[in-house]
Amino acid sequence: MNQSLIVRGAPQEYECREGAWNDLEDHLNRRNIQHVLVLHGKVSWEAAKPYFPSLMNIDTHFVDYGGQCTDERTAELKQLVEQEQLDGIIAVGGGKIADLGKAVANQCGVPILILPTLAATCAAYTPLSVMYNKIDGAMDRYDVFPRSNALVLIEPKVILDSPIELMIAGIGDTIAKWYEADAMISQLDIQPIEVEVSAFAAKKCRDVLLKDSQAALSAMENKSINQAFLNVVETNILLGGMVGGFGDDYGRTSGAHSIHDALTILPESHHQLHGNKVAYGVLVQLVIEDKWTEIQKLLPFYRSLNLPTSLKDMNMELSAADYRRVAERATEAHETIHFMKEEITTEVVKNAMITLEAAMSDK
Repeated sequence: MNQSLIVRGAPQEYECREGAWNDLEDHLNRRNIQHVLVLHGKVSWEAAKPYFPSLMNIDTHFVDYGGQCTDERTAELKQLVEQEQLDGIIAVGGGKIADLGKAVANQCGVPILILPTLAATCAAYTPLSVMYNKIDGAMDRYDVFPRSNALVLIEPKVILDSPIELMIAGIGDTIAKWYEADAMISQLDIQPIEVEVSAFAAKKCRDVLLKDSQAALSAMENKSINQAFLNVVETNILLGGMVGGFGDDYGRTSGAHSIHDALTILPESHHQLHGNKVAYGVLVQLVIEDKWTEIQKLLPFYRSLNLPTSLKDMNMELSAADYRRVAERATEAHETIHFMKEEITTEVVKNAMITLEAAMSDK
């Protein structure tokens, strides 16, 4: 493999502690930011508002992000930022809000500060945006930016009150870091130091999540922060972001995310959480790699968290034509599934999905 290896290791600043959001105005003042766009959602904003500080000496423009991260919405918000002469963007919410904020900030050349309300992805940490098609909602592409996020502030109490199913989806998305990175990194005869850091972070993602996920979810159910909860939050956001941050193409995505991306062409997949589809994609990838022993090790963990082990678990029944369409989309020339060492074809992916479905129906 001859892939890109540019280190984009971390945001400029990152902090995770109770009360972290209270210092937001100080962070803005240190950066000489006076006029900000505060980008937020609906449900997540209602949960976040009690923790969002009053910005006494900052000119703030609160805007609902609109539900999607698209080129069209990016252009609208870019125009707003330029018209109002805003000099910073604060994204308060989940992955799509963070990604939209990053896209607008990079087009406008202003800093992006991210206050995540979920630990469902590493979007708060990474300098990239997943862009979606406005017409059909399908994932379109990844845009990687030359600027790091200026600041990530995590208030654990906000995430403690977030929907538990979104935390579970984040666990599904993050445990994929190991399997996707290992599929690529294991092919290298010599691992550069950057890649070794990426591999360490990826393995740590898997190990922490296997050990601490149950206790972290118990903390959410009991509304009481424990160390396992903090470990899982920072694994999903910080460690997950480090895998791609240090490994670049060697640490981003391979098989599982290509399966996820392909499923987005099916309208019935749109109500499924990103991390759940990625978790399913991990199992398809492992079938392609013929790693059935690893699948057997993962199944108890998946079932304890109610992560999907099949399309049936996601209430999706694919016709023969659907299987082919998804497999064709997963194996388009630009897809990262081709970073795997196996020869990847439409038939290989289609057969792996059908084989997994049959195997899980017997469990």
